[in-house]
Amino acid sequence: MNSKIDWNNVIKKEARGANGEDLGEVQEVSNGYVFVQKGFLNKQKFFIPQDKVESFDDNILRFNISKEEISNNYQRDIYPESYAHSETDKTSTIAEPEKVTIPVTEEKLDITKRAEGRHASHVKESKKETRTVEVPVVHEEISVERGRPKGNQTVSSQKPISSRQEIEIRLKQEEIKVSKNPYVREEIVIKKKPLRETRQLTEKAS
Repeated sequence: MNSKIDWNNVIKKEARGANGEDLGEVQEVSNGYVFVQKGFLNKQKFFIPQDKVESFDDNILRFNISKEEISNNYQRDIYPESYAHSETDKTSTIAEPEKVTIPVTEEKLDITKRAEGRHASHVKESKKETRTVEVPVVHEEISVERGRPKGNQTVSSQKPISSRQEIEIRLKQEEIKVSKNPYVREEIVIKKKPLRETRQLTEKAS
């Protein structure tokens, strides 16, 4: 054992094996043993005899045996049976092992759906168009024809006309009158129905 080492200074310093293996951190030196612990969750505890220490450079405490040999011979959860804690030993450089609790958190996605209303409008408006329709109409005209009297009658009791005589004849003519009457040509039915679709939502969960 190296007698030049100040054992009070090795607490909480790094410990390494003969081949430079990482052994963890020095927790306590007492009654000939160096208590070294590695890891936080899966802890490895080593109780290595002080005479296995090779050197200390104020930062790293080195042992003269490998990590494999230390694991096989000195890894355990409590001190060796030969060591008994003394309540009256006030000079022992004891450091209580630290308990570190690391919470592991995860985010979960909370997806809710809510219905949003919107207005859909359909505009009905009139459209003007011009149509041309041919309609036959009838009207009367005057025609004058001359011919022999019927039955070869040559004698008449009527005297010849000595003055101007106006004969009035009523003529008929068809006029076109246009009226517009609405009628139902066709019906348009507007329906609304639900449509299902699948949307992809991507959100990073830490």
